[in-house]
Amino acid sequence: MPNTNQAQGYAIAPDEGKALWMLGGLFTVKASRAQTNGGFSLIEFHQPPGTEPPLHTHQGEDEAFYVLDGEMSVVCGEQRFTAAPGAFVFLPRGVLHGFTIIGPKSLRGLVLTQPGGFDDFVAEMGEPATTRTIPAGGAPDLPKLLTLARKYGIDLQLPGA
Repeated sequence: MPNTNQAQGYAIAPDEGKALWMLGGLFTVKASRAQTNGGFSLIEFHQPPGTEPPLHTHQGEDEAFYVLDGEMSVVCGEQRFTAAPGAFVFLPRGVLHGFTIIGPKSLRGLVLTQPGGFDDFVAEMGEPATTRTIPAGGAPDLPKLLTLARKYGIDLQLPGA
C-alpha cells in the first residue's frame, strides 16, 4: 500500500524553529500542523513567574504539557495539579483549564496539541521574536486575543465577563 502521508521527516536543533513572542512569553514552534500533516503541533514555551493565561476551553484539540524547567499549577475542570520538571499534564478538549507559573523561576516546557493547528493561533497572535528570550512585559492586545481565540475555537473565561 503506498504511503499517502505528505509530511516530510526532519530534525530541528535546540535553537531552531519559528520563534514568537506572545502573551509575555517566548514560543518556539518545533512541529507545526503543516509539518505533521495536521497530526499535532509541538511548541517550546518559556514564560516568567506569575504568568496566568485566562481560564479557557479548546473546542478542537487536546492539549498536553511537559515541564522542562520551573513549576506550574494547573487547573483542569475540578482537578488541580502541580507540575515540576519531568511532569506531564494532559488537558482534554472541551474541559475548562488554565495554569499559573509558580515559584521564583520562569517555566520552560513543551505544549503538544492534537490535532495540529494551535501553532497557527500562536503565529497569528504573536510577533516574531528578535531574540530567543522572554520579552519585556506588556499588556496583551485583548481585542486581538478575543478575536483570534474565537477564530481558533478557544473559549476564554475572562474575569468580570
